[in-house]
Formats: sequence, C-alpha cells, structure tokens
Amino acid sequence: MGGSVRTSGVTRRDLFKFGGIAAAGVISAGTLASCSPSSNTANAENSAAQPSEGTTTAAGHTRDGLPSFLKAPAPITDIAETKDFDVVVVGAGAAGVPAALSAAEAGAKVALIQKEATAISQGNTGSGIDLSKSDPADVQNLVSVLIEEGQHRTKRELLELWANHGGEAVKWVIERSAESGGPIIDQGSQQQAATIAKNGWTMEFVTSFAGPKPLTAGDAMRALAETAEKEGVEIFYSTPAEQLVRDGDAVTGVIAKGSGGYIQFNASKGVIIATGDYQNDEEMSSYYLPDLANFTRKQMNKTGDGHKMVIWAGGAMEPINHTKMLHDFDAGPASMCDMPFLAVKNDGTRFVNEVVEMSLLNNYLRSAEDQGWYSQIFDANYMEQAADWPGKLYSPEELALYMPEEDVDRDGVFKDLIRTFKADSLEELAEKLEITDVAAFVATVERYNELASAGADEDFGKPTQYLKPIDTPPYYGIHRWLRVSALCSGVQVDENHQCLDAEGAPIGGLYAIGNCSGEFYGGVDYPMTIPGLSLGRCYTEGYLVGRAVAEQ
Repeated sequence: MGGSVRTSGVTRRDLFKFGGIAAAGVISAGTLASCSPSSNTANAENSAAQPSEGTTTAAGHTRDGLPSFLKAPAPITDIAETKDFDVVVVGAGAAGVPAALSAAEAGAKVALIQKEATAISQGNTGSGIDLSKSDPADVQNLVSVLIEEGQHRTKRELLELWANHGGEAVKWVIERSAESGGPIIDQGSQQQAATIAKNGWTMEFVTSFAGPKPLTAGDAMRALAETAEKEGVEIFYSTPAEQLVRDGDAVTGVIAKGSGGYIQFNASKGVIIATGDYQNDEEMSSYYLPDLANFTRKQMNKTGDGHKMVIWAGGAMEPINHTKMLHDFDAGPASMCDMPFLAVKNDGTRFVNEVVEMSLLNNYLRSAEDQGWYSQIFDANYMEQAADWPGKLYSPEELALYMPEEDVDRDGVFKDLIRTFKADSLEELAEKLEITDVAAFVATVERYNELASAGADEDFGKPTQYLKPIDTPPYYGIHRWLRVSALCSGVQVDENHQCLDAEGAPIGGLYAIGNCSGEFYGGVDYPMTIPGLSLGRCYTEGYLVGRAVAEQ
C-alpha cells in the first residue's frame, strides 16, 4: 500500500460531534502531576498522589492511605534522544495497532511504542454491527441490553460508538490485516445468531475471526502492524513507556526507555494510551478486584502501565467496581460452556443452579480450594437430552477433539488445555476429572437423578426442562478452569475518549482506548451476550480515535 492515505466516511467531526463537542478542560497544577522535565511542579509535590496516614483522595478514590501505584515517580530528566510526531500511540495491541494505522491513513506522522518485542493480543473473535442490514431501533435496544448487563453503570455514548461504527471498523481491520497475511476472516452473524433470535432483532454483524487456534488475534495484529509500517507508522518495539510529558496543563508526549537510554516522543496532536489491562500487577489487582486473589492469570506482563501514567498525569480511574473476564473455552467446546449440565466443584459437590452462564461462575469459585475449577457432567444421552438447549452441541465424535485420551488430530485447539473425558463408571470419571472426594461426587449425581426423576429441583431451583438424569454410560465430564483473561476497566474518558481528571475535566492531548479506558462495561463480569464484543470494541475505538486525533 506504500504511503498512501485512505479516506473514510468517519471524520474527526463525526466522532467529536458524537454526544456533543467536548471543550478543552483546564486543570490546576496541583491536580495534574507533571511528568515533563521542564515542569516547575515536581511530582513529589503533588499531595493528591502521596500515601497518607489520614483520609486522602487521588485518581477519584477516597480511602485511608493509598497504594504505591497512585504515587507518581520523580520526573525523568536524563533524556538521551527526542523524536517529534503528530500522534504517539502507546501499546501495540487490539486497540493500539488500529489506532496507529488509522492515524497514519489520516495523514499523521505516527509513532507506535510497544514494551514487548512484537504486537500482542488475545482471543479470536471481534464483532461489529452491520448497520446496512440492521434495524436502528434494535441496535439501540442492544445498547440498552448491554447497559443493563453493566448494571446501568456504563456510558451510553461509549457503547454507541461501537454500535454505530463497529461494523465498519471490524471490516477495515479484516481487510487491512489480510493485506499482510493476517489469518482473519469475516464470519458474519454466525456467532451472534442465538442472541439475535432470542431477542427477535433484525440485525446482522461483521465478525472477524482470527484462527483457528492456536492462532489468535495476536497473529492478526502482527499482520496489521506490518500494514501500518507500510503506511509510514514508525514502530518502536522493546521500548516501554514510563511517563507522560506535559506542557502546562496539556500532555504533549511520552518518555520511553530504549536500548540507548530514555527517548522523549513529542506528540503535537495527541497521545493515545492503549496498553491493555493490569491483571499482572498484584497491588493494583488486589486494590480494585480483591475477589481475584485465588485466580490464575492467563496473560503475562499486563501491569497497568497506561493506567498508572494517566493517573500520574492527573487522571482518574472509574469510581465503580471493576469488570473482570474469566472463562474457559479450551477444556471443551466453547459452544457448550453455557449449557446447563450438572456442575460440580473439585470436591464433587454441586454448587449452583446451572442456568447461570459461565461468565458469572467465577463468583462461586473464588476460594483457595476452588481456584476457578469446576466440571460439567452428562451421560451418553446428552445429544437427545440437550438438543433444545441454548448453545451448540458437539457429537461424541466431535467431542473427541477435546479428549486428551483420544487419538485424533488436534487442529483448532490448544493441546495443553483440553480436559474432556469419558468413562464407563462415575467413579472412573471422577478420577479422570481429579475429583478429590469420589464418594461425594457419586452421591451428588445420585441426588441429581432423584431430583430429575421427581421433576423438581428442590436444591437449586433449576427449571425442569434442564433436569436430565445422568444414568447411562459412558459418562462425560468437561473439567473447566476459569482464569483471568482480561480486566475490562480503566481510566475515565469522555465520549471522545479524552482522559478526564478527578473533577471530570478533559486533560488536553491525552486519550485512552481499549481495556485501559473505563465505563464501557460496569458489571461484575464481562457479558457474553455478543461474542466478540471485547475485541470489536478495541478495534472500533482504535479506528475512530486514531483518525480523530490525527485530524485535529
């Protein structure tokens, strides 16, 4: 594609008019901690960011004493090199790579800074609505459904950005990633069909699928980064950003550590933070999500770098419970994860009304003994018993793909994560599932069969149509392990994704997108209503905000 500039129907005016034009806010030097070597106000003098014995307020939170990550470090002054750009994007992931490419397409000189040696992303599916094939009222109804699932704590304007532009953005990501060999295709509405039918919506989706496993969206983003370089984006890998640069009340650049020392990347139009979540920072995770203490993290090196830099520059974290994402689509078929089969803990006991979807089961499995482990149990009759249940069943032949004991090709799975088993007895199945109390497990199944025979779940109240006996061998079990995939909360932003201070005023020149930005979700857990919402949201925000900042 060379250095050509593409045009699009989405302009900065379109984005910045969405929900009203955000005026440039002015924040006091006492509120906005300086990261600029030239600033007269040292970070150490910002009392709002200091740990204290008394009650203090910083980054939108009030408590007695503050954790260390809320304290801004001393300004970096030993700058070895300075580079000038229009737009600087920090983080080469599902939001950052699209932002850099989009800004370059709009004619900006762009730097993309990444602390890893390559672009990084997870997952496979990214979704957006095809507005040309969707009823506008149904689109707004979907936005309302997602707001309800966010416990009415989300910003409608942020959800509407995805709803109104996601289809265009995802299609663009598919096309531009494929130009450089990205393993990505459009699956249309295949994955959202059940939700569309359930709600009676007239709606179609554009759905990117990067795969099959073990390929992921990371492979697609690495290809998209190659396309971005062809468009003139300068990418600086293995260059971790550490501080933001400020001129007065506005952020004007980023200081990152290169192999030869600190580099100051000046940004005449804006800095876009797209560094992902903070799941691997133990202190941050304990502070905002103490219920994750006993859960394993799926990802590595996601240490909240962007959150911290924004906070140190006067920004605020969203002042509500943070949203977490924990699931297991690998032990067995993802399409069977929400099917209400009998569910038992590792000690063999039943623990929940199984109509609860997997995205919420972590709330029942928080203990040091559970650590997110549970098993779904069914028998040889499952294809007939569950034929009308929501989801998609895999036949015994298809299920063999997820069974480590079966001798089959393993295309489309992570071989080390499959944990589906079958056995001729309940005792044997318990052993394979690593159930710690075999007798308790057998007793649980026997009790469950009694309830199924009676046609009434007196223990947990599961609807009768889902009460099916487990009495015909071979018996099956999927041993799922819920781990942290992502933390989906971040710093406060306005409808333009411009970062806000603790008083709600915009911070000049500073933007946050993807899982570094907040108030897109709001509930306890990430909703699974629309498969691909997480990546689709990241693609869309990068696509829109990159272009909008470039066109200022």
